[in-house]
Amino acid sequence: QVQLVESGGGSVQPGGSLRLSCAGSGSTYSISCMGWFRQAPGKEREGVASIDIRRVGNTRYVDSVKGRFTISQDNAKNTVYLQMNSLKPEDTAMYYCAQGRWVGLPRCVDNSWGQGTQVTVSS
Repeated sequence: QVQLVESGGGSVQPGGSLRLSCAGSGSTYSISCMGWFRQAPGKEREGVASIDIRRVGNTRYVDSVKGRFTISQDNAKNTVYLQMNSLKPEDTAMYYCAQGRWVGLPRCVDNSWGQGTQVTVSS
């Protein structure tokens, strides 16, 4: 049974930064992808960034965060990070960590999920 625990959310002003962390525990035998999704009120959950944990540097981002967000991993700790810079009000959402299968898109599929961490960008 995979468990994912997110941390690092909070409130920040536009232009600010936050770093999200997701620590995984349990079996990772069939896992090839870790990533971040977000869901704003009234909107569908969208994939934000993903990383192929088998290949260093193999990442994908949704267009709206390219150049501002960076996903990285620490395989020894089974942890994935999302560094978010130049945050905008439209980045406000609940952010969810996911662990699943790599398909080369800014989202993993066949996911296990964390409980979510709130990110609010407001002046």
